[in-house]
Amino acid sequence: MAQPADLDSGKLRVGIVGCGLIGRRRAAEAARNTRTVLRKVADADAARAIELASRYDAEAVNDWRYLVDDSSLDIVVVSTPNAYIAPIAIAALKSGKHVLVEKPPGRNLEEARRIATARRASGRVLKIGFNHRYHPALARAYLLLRQGAIGKAFNLRARYGHGGRPGYEKEWRGNPELAGGGELTDQGVHLVDLVNWMIGMPQRAFCTLQTAVWPIAPLEDNAFALLNFADGCVASLHTSWTQWKNLFSFEIFGSQGALCVEGLGGSYGTQKLLHYGRRVESGAPNLVEETFDGPDCSWQLEWQDFVEAIRGDGACLGTAEDGIAAMAVIDALYRSAADGLPVAVSQPR
Repeated sequence: MAQPADLDSGKLRVGIVGCGLIGRRRAAEAARNTRTVLRKVADADAARAIELASRYDAEAVNDWRYLVDDSSLDIVVVSTPNAYIAPIAIAALKSGKHVLVEKPPGRNLEEARRIATARRASGRVLKIGFNHRYHPALARAYLLLRQGAIGKAFNLRARYGHGGRPGYEKEWRGNPELAGGGELTDQGVHLVDLVNWMIGMPQRAFCTLQTAVWPIAPLEDNAFALLNFADGCVASLHTSWTQWKNLFSFEIFGSQGALCVEGLGGSYGTQKLLHYGRRVESGAPNLVEETFDGPDCSWQLEWQDFVEAIRGDGACLGTAEDGIAAMAVIDALYRSAADGLPVAVSQPR
């Protein structure tokens, strides 16, 4: 159950920690939603916090503890570098707040587990920011897969990447202590979560990492992964910071056809879903193509899902357990890359 909402507006009161690009997106959705109101923002960069707060008539502070300790807030959003996600999320849950944390849920599997433990003890709603689940082509592919539209899935191929920007290695993502991992942790966690959602968790993982261009060693700018599933399905993933033209491709092949999602909108290209139907006589398959060329509504839909879960209208996508599952696969991939061998994936607990 939510804490008492604002007496004047009846809205859930929101505080956001981290006023960068993602924090600004969350602030916009908190302000847009009719059931929430943005009250406070926090950032170590005071000017950045003040600038964001001024857009929404909110209060700016320079220490996240002010938000966590504020009994008037119902929700805390954590959109910080990875190293700070677990301590802030855990403190917010312990103080009785509902919490949305950006992906990944911490720097590693152990931090994801600690966040989940705090959520269970708190009884509050915790959501992981896996906004890709809300992209219309991916949501549609999930529904078709569940309806048996391509028969039994037997392999999956996914690619995701961008080309960075000048000075990328000097940003927090190039700092092992702050990031925990490189591109596999950053964009790769989205692919892993989508695989877990669509197909289920793999049993074994194999991975090769590469630091090809960006001087960020020991972190990686490319990761190549193979995942094996109990039913024989195989998935291959490539996630990259040297994909000079931004790309997103997620393909599922089944006994009766295939589902292929291309693009995410914006610089990743128009989002499309290609549904191929296998013909019994062979030859070119039947094709149904759906194009989703509207604005990116995934952030809005994710926020709405989170608010509805707080209101008691069902569970949201991207739970604490989903976060553990994704980080368990990421953990296995890093262990495999270190050993040069396939490894077992730890099952969630």
